[in-house]
Amino acid sequence: MKLLVTGGAGFIGSAVVRQAVGKGHEVVNLDALTYAACLENVATVSQSPRYHFEQVDIRDAAAVEACIARHAPDAIMHLAAESHVDRSIDGPGVFMETNVMGTFHLLQSARALWERKGRPGDFRFHHISTDEVFGSLPDDPAVKFTENTPYDPRSPYSASKASSDHLVRAWHETYGLPVVLTNCSNNYGPYHFPEKLIPVIILNALAGKPLPIYGDGSNVRDWLYVEDHADALLTVLERGAVGRSYNIGGENERSNLELVETLCGILDRLSPRSDGKPYAGQITFVSDRPGHDARYAIDPARIREELGWRPSVTVEEGLERTVRWYLDNEDWWRPLQDRQGVGQRLGTGARNDKGR
Repeated sequence: MKLLVTGGAGFIGSAVVRQAVGKGHEVVNLDALTYAACLENVATVSQSPRYHFEQVDIRDAAAVEACIARHAPDAIMHLAAESHVDRSIDGPGVFMETNVMGTFHLLQSARALWERKGRPGDFRFHHISTDEVFGSLPDDPAVKFTENTPYDPRSPYSASKASSDHLVRAWHETYGLPVVLTNCSNNYGPYHFPEKLIPVIILNALAGKPLPIYGDGSNVRDWLYVEDHADALLTVLERGAVGRSYNIGGENERSNLELVETLCGILDRLSPRSDGKPYAGQITFVSDRPGHDARYAIDPARIREELGWRPSVTVEEGLERTVRWYLDNEDWWRPLQDRQGVGQRLGTGARNDKGR
């Protein structure tokens, strides 16, 4: 199968590219190479004859249409997105341009290709989204997000992703475009850009800096190892029902404080501080961000029962793998710390570039 993967130089997208090439698919990696992208993420497959790279911004409708027409993929996996909640609070404009209008441009180009090909039934437009579109859950383990949970986005980021989800469903219902959708829980693992919680904690710990936790650390997330997520996405692409959505979760709920304490314990074992003190002593509670959702949790029954998929990596296994990867790959993360906004407190609501 020939796949076009948008955002394939990003964190999750690169995991999909690596796995897809490894499974024998031909892959076109379409990426604008914005601040969070890194071509080193796909270095292990970049010399494969099955891999192609196109530097295209999905906000550029003409460039998107030309690229899709030129490569004529059998499926499009749409992962390109602005995804950092804190950045969306400070500068929501680019989230609307990329996540909403970018998705619109892709849908239009995908529809044009599909119609030129004679509307084949095996074509797929796979839209990858987030559980954040569903809003916030109460502190009740029995209550989780299902595919039928009403949308209730609380941040500019989640609102932009909810909008793109609705566009994808509309293009299926109105034009018949064969689509599948997935909504995932929080990802983590190798190649995670160093502005997100887990790499921030690992790298700040190693640098002897404070380990910042919003509020009191009670916010709960369901943690999904990125390689598991990539496997689930390819499973949905290959076997998911057209027009169907699938929630993908790690079945690993942890509060932010529990997560950070686990990371500190792993670092204590693998890379002890020179003074012998525990890394947990660097934990610092900071003012919460506006509209911070209390809890996310996925009910993965549909993907488990219909497609036979479930995560293979527990959060304890995945966090240890992740810490070891960062310890072994300083050459990857060190240069990224100099990119715009990394290491700064974001998400305060201060306007950035006139809201863009």
